[in-house]
Amino acid sequence: MNSYIKAQYHYQDISKFSFLITGGAGFIGSNLATYLLYHGAKKVRVLDNLATGNLSNIEPLKANPNFELLEGDICDLETCNKAMEGIDYVSHQAALGSVPRSIKDPITTNKVNIDGFLNVLEAAKNAKVKRMIYASSSSIYGDSKILPKVEENIGKPLSPYAITKAVNELYADTFSKHYAFHTIGLRYFNVFGPLQDPNGAYAAVIPLFFTAALNNKPATLNGKGDQTRDFTFIGNVIQANVKAMLVENLTQHEACNIAFGERINLQELWVKINDMLGKSIDPVFGPPRAGDVQDSLADISKAKRVFGYQPEYDLNEGLKESVDFYRV
Repeated sequence: MNSYIKAQYHYQDISKFSFLITGGAGFIGSNLATYLLYHGAKKVRVLDNLATGNLSNIEPLKANPNFELLEGDICDLETCNKAMEGIDYVSHQAALGSVPRSIKDPITTNKVNIDGFLNVLEAAKNAKVKRMIYASSSSIYGDSKILPKVEENIGKPLSPYAITKAVNELYADTFSKHYAFHTIGLRYFNVFGPLQDPNGAYAAVIPLFFTAALNNKPATLNGKGDQTRDFTFIGNVIQANVKAMLVENLTQHEACNIAFGERINLQELWVKINDMLGKSIDPVFGPPRAGDVQDSLADISKAKRVFGYQPEYDLNEGLKESVDFYRV
């Protein structure tokens, strides 16, 4: 069992609460479900259509009597209404991620990430859940070159994916104002860790780097490889979700950066992973990626203030926690 699952980020007794995780068979959702069940949640219901989620991520959870899998699509409102029955807290992780995927297929990205999000938001509001948390994204900062990224200062979105996340935040803010249904959007910065799929056309950079190095192959860096990222270990993201769901006395919608607060460029990251594995493989360089943000670094003071976020894993610690998952 990973250390971030055993760690305790909450102070409430969660044995009396039922949780819904949309996209719960995905990377972030399945880690969150594992954490909640490990710590004795009354019920953890996962809603997933398995389009991008993986059943193997939640296979170990099926033996737990407090776990429930509901196969269904957030694009269907009735499915969302059914998923909310008897639920106290919602963590909405279901989405079509990836900037390149959204550029290739903006219609589907819009349908899932905006229509689907609105269904979940409406269903949660009508079910009178105690709190809904949802996955936003650092892509919302778009072409803004200001560093570090502060929640109040965003630029123009650079991709359909970024647009969908900006619209999510607008809807959530509107629901707060008109219905007093207050939610928290978590602006994730380059999340990585165990259960993150290294396969497929839209795999994230750290799984790709680990897989390449372990197979003695070069990583492909887009452009010059000098893009900087604030990589955020999954343990920090689980902490953020748990603390945000259980926060009390929320009086408005909030959007908060979830990151560690340090940055590294991709060439340096490749060297770091090589060093960790005892390798010395030169990367290769490909064309710049459309819609990519050049530099990313988060100011995380708002999340600390709103719900007590205190990230415990820096990049090095996160890589050490992750490497064994990719050795298999």
